[in-house]
Order: sequence, then C-alpha cells, then structure tokens
Amino acid sequence: MQWVTREHPHTDRVACPWLIRKLIDPDAEIVYLPADEVLPYAERTGAISFDAKGARYTHRDGLCSFEVLIDEYHLGGDPALALMARVVHGADVAEDRDATPQSRGLLAVADGFALLGLPDQEQLTLELPVYDALYAWCQREVLAA
Repeated sequence: MQWVTREHPHTDRVACPWLIRKLIDPDAEIVYLPADEVLPYAERTGAISFDAKGARYTHRDGLCSFEVLIDEYHLGGDPALALMARVVHGADVAEDRDATPQSRGLLAVADGFALLGLPDQEQLTLELPVYDALYAWCQREVLAA
C-alpha cells in the first residue's frame, strides 16, 4: 500500500513511516510530495495520507500524527511504544518540547538530517535506524522501571 505525506521529512514524517513499516504495513511505500499535492494524490491513487493538512492521519486533539496512528491502530498497549510516542511528541510539537528529556535530542537529530539536503527517500532510509535505536532504548527504559 502507498502512504503519502508532505515532502522534506522531519520528525513526524520519519517516525510515522517507521511505525507504519514496523507495526502496520510492512510493505508500505512512502511517497513524499509537496503539501498541496498530498490529498489529490491520495484521492487519485487510494494512498493513505498522513501528517498533512486534511490527511486521514494527522495532528488531532493535541496529538502528533505518530500518536494518532498508535491510537487508530490500537498499538497503545506497548509501554515502550507509548514512551517513544512521548519522545516523538515533544520533538514534533513546539509547545511540548520538554515532554521528555530526550525530545530535544530527537529534534536536533531531525534538524541535522534536514540540513543535509538529501532527497527525501534517501533521508528516510538513513534516518530510520535512529527510530530503531530510540525504540530499543524505550524498551530498556520500560524494563528497568
């Protein structure tokens, strides 16, 4: 299945593909387009839209798109994923930068990747391991608690 979002991946637009491929749709193809093309593309192709204005899965009720996906796909029972969602939320939502001590660090990583000026798919490929590592750290934190 295709999933479509805004170009120039940043926190939520990397965290969501990580979640989608890990727990929702392992064969997902992520498509990045200019913001004004996301919804027409989804309508024309049947792709699932996320993290764009008017998208099927986007910020709502104070949640970032990553959190909305967790809620919609009933993945909230995983305490490590719940911790990861708080980290991602803080990195993605400006008013909540201090949601966790790690949120600003994740934002700095996202900013660094964005500054490399890579094509969107290449950036996604290179940045996804950061989210693997974050999830592994969250799993250790939950076990240690």
